[in-house]
Amino acid sequence: AAQQVAIIGAGASGLCALKCCLDEGLVPTCFERSGDIGGLWRFEEYPEEGRASIYRSVIINASKEMMCFSDFPIPEDFPNYMHNSKIMEYFRMYARHFDLLRHVCFKTSVCRVAKRPDFATTGQWEVVTESEGKQEAAIFDAVLVCTGHHTEAHLPLSTFPGLEKFEGWYLHSRDYKSPQSFLGKRVVVVGTGNSGIDIAVELSHIAKQVFLSTKRGTWVLHRVGDGGYPFDFSYISRFRELLRSLLPQNASSFLLERKLNARFDHALYGLQPQHRIFHQHPTVNDDLPNCIISGSVLVKPNIQKFTETSAIFSDGTREDIDAVVFATGYSFSFPFLEGCVKVVENQISLYKFMFPIDLEKPTLAFIGLIQPLGPIMPISELQCRWATRVFKG
Repeated sequence: AAQQVAIIGAGASGLCALKCCLDEGLVPTCFERSGDIGGLWRFEEYPEEGRASIYRSVIINASKEMMCFSDFPIPEDFPNYMHNSKIMEYFRMYARHFDLLRHVCFKTSVCRVAKRPDFATTGQWEVVTESEGKQEAAIFDAVLVCTGHHTEAHLPLSTFPGLEKFEGWYLHSRDYKSPQSFLGKRVVVVGTGNSGIDIAVELSHIAKQVFLSTKRGTWVLHRVGDGGYPFDFSYISRFRELLRSLLPQNASSFLLERKLNARFDHALYGLQPQHRIFHQHPTVNDDLPNCIISGSVLVKPNIQKFTETSAIFSDGTREDIDAVVFATGYSFSFPFLEGCVKVVENQISLYKFMFPIDLEKPTLAFIGLIQPLGPIMPISELQCRWATRVFKG
């Protein structure tokens, strides 16, 4: 009999997991807690518990040439950098083309994934799901976890003394949807990841003043590269990757940093980080330097403390503020995998970022649980191809 595979989540990784299972002759069942596909890329007006949440204006940081699945090119008339609604359109086309939706159980959450008593010989799992208030258990030969790592807001409020006295309002970037409520306000955005910088730029058009607070600076890449081509498409090539593998990392860091500083000097703009460019996830934004040079975004160091109406920064300056947006990232966990994997300080020990190392049988794999320099889709596809072939033996 064909092997039964449980797939948890119907986002970018879950969809290609379905496709790869079908390619290998496995029988997939995908459990999706919400009522639709798309995961992180599906914009909803209100954040949903246990699901990633984006703001209305999100545009992907990778060009369509670099992000599409290998066997389903993105249509020619779609823009190079797609708005989240276009990405959803692409996912729907992909799901329709490969007839994936009939394998998805919507509005079904996974409560527990546990080893069967005979796991050491069969590698089988018992998966307990809940739908419309009733629980069901089923046996699967393998499990693919495609839940991503952008669901639980990391909000380190204790590191900001005085916040409990602050009379304005604050929120995590996960709860930010559009700029309207910030009209005429003085806003501080904490964090210079992609969300932080996107939100600071968007608010700068409508807020009275935006302050961008950064603890350690960031390298800012741009979407529009040389000659107007997508930066990733023109910069990431086999030749450059070969060059990078031959050069010491310091040398390749120096070359890219010099290129970025030629566009705008990061030190001059208050964004110069301590770390080298390949050591941390860089940020992608074309508009930030323009906002800084025109004064609509002011770069500030870390916030030392809050008072009732203001923020005091580590350089001693004080600014009156009405609102704070914490773009402080995410943490992740897998409560349904009781004791099978341990997440310690947002780190998890997996072979090739996929397989838990201490299982007797390799019948559990995590897909897309990485932070790559670029889009997740092609990586998830390769991971799914490998995992499904491992399951097949």
